[in-house]
Amino acid sequence: MVSSTQQHERIRKRKATTNGKRNKRERRANGTPAFAVHPEGYSKTAADSKKA
Repeated sequence: MVSSTQQHERIRKRKATTNGKRNKRERRANGTPAFAVHPEGYSKTAADSKKA
């Protein structure tokens, strides 16, 4: 027979996976948006600037 704790942990895990499944799927599909790492006007003397 399965212990009460083990049973409840499995139920909680199952519910967490089910909840918000559509949101999770959409977030995974979209990923992170593209953004400029060094926008125009960025200081060329900065420590992390692109090397020529």
